Amino acid sequence: MQHVLTPKGRATRARIVEGAAEVLREKGVADVTLDDIRSRTGTSKSQLFHYFPEGKDALLLAVAQYEADQALNEQLPQLRRLDSWDAWYRWRDTLVERYESQGDQCPLYSLFLQVGRTTPGARAIVAEFMRRWQQSLAGGVRALQRNGLLPMSVDADESAAALLTAIQGGVAIMLSTGESTHLRAALDWWITRLRAAIPVAD
Repeated sequence: MQHVLTPKGRATRARIVEGAAEVLREKGVADVTLDDIRSRTGTSKSQLFHYFPEGKDALLLAVAQYEADQALNEQLPQLRRLDSWDAWYRWRDTLVERYESQGDQCPLYSLFLQVGRTTPGARAIVAEFMRRWQQSLAGGVRALQRNGLLPMSVDADESAAALLTAIQGGVAIMLSTGESTHLRAALDWWITRLRAAIPVAD
């Protein structure tokens, strides 16, 4: 939107986005209409287009941003405490459980398929989501280094980039097959490889 929203306007827009996210999770992106969203959120057609004048695609982008924020925020408590190997394994288990609970339906992935990941708005959301996630993972690698659990020679940013790539590959296969085997293997392989960088005491 081009104009500045009042606090009440921001709250209304957020309510519409959250309600739309609930409907999309339940029915799937392809089957949801604006009338479904209006019914769930208790908004009129004019009110919906007041906050999303570009229509459904603009609303879907807003929901994609919401889902991206949710996906990362759910991990933040653990991502901020990746200072031990036990913490890394707990995060790994939580991540796998989250994707397993979604099965072959990832709301964020479905939204980007509908809107088009190559559109400027969608690409910006994906890029920022991945940047923040990689930054958090790199922070976890540095926390291991500060605690003497990894040598300082390990490149935290490169390690985080490799891990994020492994996660995305595992998730892509999971969405195609419904099985989390590859995601688990990717995470275990990465943690095992990183632990192998620990200097062996004489």
